[in-house]
Amino acid sequence: MSAEKVLTGGVDVDVDVAAGAGPDIAVAGAQPATLRRTILTSIVGQALEWYDFFLYGTASALIFGKLFFPLASDPLVGTLAAFGGFAVGFVARPLGGVICGHLGDRYGRKLVLILTLVLMGVATAAMGLLPTYQQIGIWAPILLVALRFLQGLAAGGEWSGSILIISENAPPARRGFLSAWSPSGATLGFVLSALAFWLVQKLPQDDFLEWGWRVPFLASVLLVWVGYYIRRRIPESADFVAAKRAGRQVRLPVLEVLSKHPLQILMVLGLRMAEGGGSYIFFAFSLAYGAYLGIPAHVMLEGLTISMVIVTGSALFFGHLSDRIGRRTVYMAGAWGLMLVAFPFFWLIETKEPSLVLLAYVLADSVVLAAMVGVQPSYMAELFKAEVRYSGMGIGRELSSVIGGGIAPMVATGLLARYHSSTPVSLYLIVMGGITVFTLLFTPETKPGSLGYPADK
Repeated sequence: MSAEKVLTGGVDVDVDVAAGAGPDIAVAGAQPATLRRTILTSIVGQALEWYDFFLYGTASALIFGKLFFPLASDPLVGTLAAFGGFAVGFVARPLGGVICGHLGDRYGRKLVLILTLVLMGVATAAMGLLPTYQQIGIWAPILLVALRFLQGLAAGGEWSGSILIISENAPPARRGFLSAWSPSGATLGFVLSALAFWLVQKLPQDDFLEWGWRVPFLASVLLVWVGYYIRRRIPESADFVAAKRAGRQVRLPVLEVLSKHPLQILMVLGLRMAEGGGSYIFFAFSLAYGAYLGIPAHVMLEGLTISMVIVTGSALFFGHLSDRIGRRTVYMAGAWGLMLVAFPFFWLIETKEPSLVLLAYVLADSVVLAAMVGVQPSYMAELFKAEVRYSGMGIGRELSSVIGGGIAPMVATGLLARYHSSTPVSLYLIVMGGITVFTLLFTPETKPGSLGYPADK
């Protein structure tokens, strides 16, 4: 092996190229100090960005139905409409995946991460300034949904970029573990959003309805400033630099990946169904279900927050495990786990016992979802080559975000409103888990050294 040192963003990065193999087989790895800084800044930046995105989901379950969608006497109808706005953000995500994928594959991962952070933060802060339905009528939900669309555009490019800035700098043998740090940042963002609402809910009810709910949204102004400073310091991906120097970039990466790698896009889409749908039923719909059962909001938020804190560690464990026994094996266990926990999750919540509510969240989030979340970054990235990786991951994952994630809380709420039972929602979870299990039957193992690893082809 020969080593070529390239300069990226003022930081030295080692790029190992297989002798005689040509430019298509390049394995990049950053120096340890650079890699540590990249991981830290990516975690913090993603935590701040996903704090913004998750705020809408929490607010939809707790407050937006009353303030922006007072459509009927049944509170479930208003909540359903609020989750419809939630879904709009996911409809925008594939478009964001296309735009950001093109920019990321052509001009670099770092540039896109800065753009998505600013767009997300501005849209979120603006939500905190919106008048309610009682103040301006129909324009209130229209403006809210428009801002949610902008959030979706930003989110469509955020996940892939934050993953690649780590995975493309990581040594292949540890890529599963190191890449899992990035979704840990997203998990931290969710914890921060849930914590923010938990704190403002301690205000008197009138104060919370009048101005308290706005505080978490307006806090984005400060968070965006911090996140911008942090992301400016992230070095560019070593794989991107290597592909650019070797002349492997393509003019239209989106068209390239659609025409030459459609099966890999379908694999990413199917892999996401269980995790995406499960996530937003466990994160967002479960809060609405708790309110439907009359469980105090703080009990649900505390259980959810504790389980997500645990995810930050368990996702790393599953990422590390995938480096040892394979991505496919660990991911398959998570998909089967979703189907097994679908009914017990709601049974435990229906007891209304705080300790059992916590157990439900730990089983669903800290174990089942963590097994998929911790493996997703390395598994999906390794399905594509560097020159189209951002586009391929963005298109596949964000299409699935609409089908499997964005509409899940709305579908679940609709099922609850129709049948007044959690049974149809559990069956819905089982179907999504089954789709991912089926997809895994046709998705190769991509752990370095396996036949499915792109660098070995």
